[in-house]
Amino acid sequence: MIRVATPADLDAIMLIERRSFPTDAWSAELMAAELSSPHGRYLVDVEPVAGSASPGVAEVVVGYGGVRALRGSADGDIQTIALDAAHRGSGRGRALLRALLAEAAERGAREVFLEVRADNPVAQGLYVSEGFAEIGRRAGYYQPDDVDAVIMRLDLRARAARGPASAAANVQDGRTNAGSEGDPAGSVLQNDSNPADVKGSDD
Repeated sequence: MIRVATPADLDAIMLIERRSFPTDAWSAELMAAELSSPHGRYLVDVEPVAGSASPGVAEVVVGYGGVRALRGSADGDIQTIALDAAHRGSGRGRALLRALLAEAAERGAREVFLEVRADNPVAQGLYVSEGFAEIGRRAGYYQPDDVDAVIMRLDLRARAARGPASAAANVQDGRTNAGSEGDPAGSVLQNDSNPADVKGSDD
């Protein structure tokens, strides 16, 4: 299940962050600032702890994602998406991406941008399948790995006109059911660790 992230999720998010981005993970302080920023929305994908009688009471965070979209602004940026390794390839990254796009659209964004590592063609394929198109590259953007960033853009209005079911159709009271649709990537998206930059994506 996907729900809005809270400050109480910080430790669980940072555990996945450090595992997913060992060379350029964000600091806990920077992530905390992102979670509390009014200029975007962070979501977490959670599942109940095995043996718990009350789902939602005892749960574990298995993924997270964030989008920066100022209310009334024409554009937004996918900041980051990451899943615990054991849950990649199951459609949960696609569900998180769609939920973030729904958040951007609700805030008034008409287009969304992201960056994805040039050495992650599987992630690029996921984004293309959701309507993103490459519009440029940034040489050596991902450091210290010296990997180029592929800049991608999605026209939200054109996507809505095409009519594929989006996460917005499943969102109720800030929650989204993580669908079972195939996620060919394992959902790890990130930009770089410079606080002046946003996290983009290598899903």
